[in-house]
Amino acid sequence: MSDCLFCRIAAGEIPADIVYQDEKVVAFRDINPKAEVHLLLIPREHVDSLNAVTPAHDELLGYMLRLTAKLAREQGLADGYRTIINTGPGGGQVIFHLHLHLLGGKGLPGFE
Repeated sequence: MSDCLFCRIAAGEIPADIVYQDEKVVAFRDINPKAEVHLLLIPREHVDSLNAVTPAHDELLGYMLRLTAKLAREQGLADGYRTIINTGPGGGQVIFHLHLHLLGGKGLPGFE
């Protein structure tokens, strides 16, 4: 989708602080971090949200979750980390391209 911000980042049309990329996904630092480490993992394939996932995406989602654990280790998050997928406007999704937030590090706020 030519008007999708994350599709344009994945295509290299918009610069990002990319920490990992391959033929399936791109991971980059959030420009408005909510934690010491705040990465976004996006599939290169445009999928609007978690609500748009089909059984055809099962392998991709599993791949993204395994990659999240690898990236967390590489970012020094041995103590733990948080993953978030915001879905739909009511769930806080702002960019309608499926993305997974990886957050961790000192001072990670809790859910109170």
